[in-house]
Amino acid sequence: MEGNEEYYEDKGDNGVIRKALLLKIFGAAYMQRWNDKVRPVELVELDKQAHKMIVAYFLGKFEETAEGFDWVGVIEGGLFELLQRLVITDLKPPIFYKIKSDRVKYGKLNDWVFKEIQPVISPLGAQFSERFRDYFASTDETPARSVLNAAHFYATKWEFAILERANPGGYEIGSIKESLDRKQEEYAGLKGMASLRENGRYRSFLDLCGQLRFQTRWSNLHRVPKTSVIGHSLFVALLSYLFSIQVGACRRRSINNYFTGLFHDLPEVLTRDIISPVKKSVEGLDELIKEYEKEQMDKEVYGLIPREWHADIRMFTEEEFTSIVHVNGRRKKVSSAEISGKYNEDGFNPRDGELVKAADSLAAFIEADVAIKNGSYSPEFQEAKMAFRNIYGRANIAGINFGEIYADFD
Repeated sequence: MEGNEEYYEDKGDNGVIRKALLLKIFGAAYMQRWNDKVRPVELVELDKQAHKMIVAYFLGKFEETAEGFDWVGVIEGGLFELLQRLVITDLKPPIFYKIKSDRVKYGKLNDWVFKEIQPVISPLGAQFSERFRDYFASTDETPARSVLNAAHFYATKWEFAILERANPGGYEIGSIKESLDRKQEEYAGLKGMASLRENGRYRSFLDLCGQLRFQTRWSNLHRVPKTSVIGHSLFVALLSYLFSIQVGACRRRSINNYFTGLFHDLPEVLTRDIISPVKKSVEGLDELIKEYEKEQMDKEVYGLIPREWHADIRMFTEEEFTSIVHVNGRRKKVSSAEISGKYNEDGFNPRDGELVKAADSLAAFIEADVAIKNGSYSPEFQEAKMAFRNIYGRANIAGINFGEIYADFD
C-alpha cells in the first residue's frame, strides 16, 4: 500500500471539520437512484457509493503493487466523485456522460461544481480544495481512477441486476443492459475484474457486502432519511479520513482509518444491526456477540477472499475501536495521542481506533439529529443525542476538539 508519496505530501492545512460539510455528505442518504424505474427495494446514492468503495478496495488489492497505484488517490477520488454527484444530482447518466465526452463543456460543469462545493470544503484548507479541483481538471487515467471507474461500473451493474428482474421488458431496460455489457469490456484489463469473472467466491464476497444495503439502521424507529448499515459505514469511513487529514496523519494511518470505518460493521451482515442498548442490557452480552461475529466471519467471509487479505480485514473488523501500532512486527495497543506523538509513521502501520469510534458516534449523532429535525420525535433519538453529547462534549481525541463539532449542531 505504498503508492505515490508526492501525491500525499503536505496534504492539509490543519483545517477543521464543519457541520456544513458533514450534512452535505449525509445528504447522499436522501438521493434516490433509478427513481424512474420500478424498484423492489429503495436504492440511494450513499449506499451505492459505499458499495462502490468496497468494490474499489477489492479491485485495488489486485493492483496495489502496480507502478503508480495510490490508495489515497482511491479514497480521495471516491470522496470527490461523491461530492460532485451531490451537486449534479438532476443529471441523468446519459446526459452526464455526453457532457463528459466534451472536454470544454465538462470543464465548465466542473467549474460550476467547484463553485458550489468550495464553501463547504474550504475549512479543510486550500490544498484540499486544490486537490478537489485538480482531480476533475485532469483527464489522466491513473491506476486509482481506473479502479474507481471499474468499481462504479460494478456497483451500478449490481443494482441493475435487481431492477432488471422487476422491470422485464421495461422501457430502456434493454438499452441499459447493452450499454453495461459494452462498458464491461473497458475494464477487462484489470486483474480484479478478470478474477471476478473467473472466481465465484469473489463475486459472493461483494454480494455479501452488498446485502448491508438492505439492513436498515434504527430499524425499529420511523425516521427520514433511513440509512443502511453500508451507507453508515461509508459515512464513518469518510469522517475517519477527514479527521486523519485534520490531525496530519501519515499515509498508512489515514488509509487504515478509512478502511476500518468502511468495513467495521461488515460482521453485521451475519448478525444484523444490534443496537447498543440491547448489547449492554445483559452483562457479557456484548462480548458474546463479538465472539459470535468472529466465528461467523471465519466461517462465512474469510473463505471468500485471498488469504493474504485476512490480516487487513481482521484489523478492520475485530477490535476496530482500539488504537494500535506495529513495532518490530508485533501489534501494540496505544492511544491516539501516542500515535500522534510517537508513531505517526507508515512503518508503524498505525490505526486510530479511538478516532474511528468518534467518527462512528458522530455519524450516529447526525442520524438522530437529522431524524428529529425531519419530524421523528422518538425519545430514543433524543436519548441518543444526549448520550453522545455527554461522551464527546469535552472530548479531545488526537488533538481534535469534538466538543466544538457537537456544538456546531446546537
